[in-house]
Amino acid sequence: MAKTRTPKAKGLGDTVAQITKATGIDKLVKFIAGEDCGCDERQAKLNELFPYRTPKCLTEDEYTYLNESQVLTKQTLKPSEQDAILKVYNRIFGISREPTSCATCWLEIIQKMQKVFNEYATA
Repeated sequence: MAKTRTPKAKGLGDTVAQITKATGIDKLVKFIAGEDCGCDERQAKLNELFPYRTPKCLTEDEYTYLNESQVLTKQTLKPSEQDAILKVYNRIFGISREPTSCATCWLEIIQKMQKVFNEYATA
């Protein structure tokens, strides 16, 4: 018999629903509260309040820049390179990080960008 895959959670609501299903709590709640227990609405609200971030795709220009400039493998970055990386990072992750002089912060940014970039390089 083929094992069905659980869809990837879009947010906290999906994770809670997966846990309650795996433990059988969902059946107990439906038995006590009835079929319309409000679980689906709570799941949707939790997903809306606490979504899991999925990066957007790199554009062709962004990929070309990252590939040709080799900025993700350099030991030091010029301010213009930092600005370019941060612009791409903010767009694909849907956030607005500010420029920083923190080496640890840049290491985190570069590692995440390298992971996204590698998805294209191996495809």
